[in-house]
Amino acid sequence: MGILHSMRNWILTSLFVASTGVIYGKIFFPQAPAYIGAVFALFCGMPLLVFERRMILSRLNDWMHRLPTPAFIFSALIVDFLLMSVGYAIAGSLMKLLGLVDGSWEDLTVLKIDVYIYAVLVTAIVIFVGRVRELLGRDIFLSLLTGRYRNPVQEERVFLFVDLVGSTAFAEEHGDLKTQEFLAAVFGAMAEPVRRHQGAIDDYIGDAAVITWPLRRGVKNANCVRCVFNILDDIEKNAEAWLKSYGRVPRLRAALHGGSIVTAEIGVDHHKIAYFGDTVNTVARLESLCKTLERQVLISTDLARQLELPEAIIKEDLGEHAVRGRDQSLGVIALHTQSRQALKTARGRS
Repeated sequence: MGILHSMRNWILTSLFVASTGVIYGKIFFPQAPAYIGAVFALFCGMPLLVFERRMILSRLNDWMHRLPTPAFIFSALIVDFLLMSVGYAIAGSLMKLLGLVDGSWEDLTVLKIDVYIYAVLVTAIVIFVGRVRELLGRDIFLSLLTGRYRNPVQEERVFLFVDLVGSTAFAEEHGDLKTQEFLAAVFGAMAEPVRRHQGAIDDYIGDAAVITWPLRRGVKNANCVRCVFNILDDIEKNAEAWLKSYGRVPRLRAALHGGSIVTAEIGVDHHKIAYFGDTVNTVARLESLCKTLERQVLISTDLARQLELPEAIIKEDLGEHAVRGRDQSLGVIALHTQSRQALKTARGRS
């Protein structure tokens, strides 16, 4: 589902970019076929968006983002011009060779300054909207646009709390700046699994991330559980890189719970979608039980009953536990994978 969602986003983005080329053509070349502007727009605009997403020339992109702002802007304009020039030349050459357009090779392959400015403005709009969407999260971005939560709404959601273990000790050893870099890398590692399983990172609280799904989406195909173990697996797969960069592999604790909450848009100058109710408090308390019960991943019995766990996931029923701030005890289940359980057993023997 995550791959399909990503493909849909790229298709929609490509259609938007192509439409801007059609608009440009209709304004400045009204007699020309619409497909000409669309092809030029796609070959000029899409390389910039792919570069922005670090899918090509990622090292150059990383280097540019480390530059001071004036140098970054200057270098970005140069790189954008080069990428667009290459795209423009390829588009013009292909259509010329296929006999789809008339005109000299120079006119069809040399990027014009007005085309460059127009393409930069269009791409900047797409990147800006994408950045805001990433900053707020897909669901929150759409909710703010539509005003869905301007009046409080009662709904059911799943929440996942993921906490980094040992961040205080890391800060004492490496300092605050290195710790912040470490936290940013850990949170960054969560982003793709969350997208893959259709969740949304709602907030970062100290060294913990809060991830949420509408209940139906979270329990479907056990998205919320798969997300947790994908995060853990991705970190383990890149253990050598973590050790090389930070001297340790991140250790995480996670808790899952779902139920009824009230969602509302709050704030005046700074707007935010906020969640209120016992469900949010309970998952936070459940995460604190991970340390007490010495388990890495916990899920409430109430939520576990509503989803079908993957075959690789092992359930360990830990019974009822008192949760601070809650009148009733909470049924708790620990989740493990077979490979992770075997690794833990091997470590215990050694």
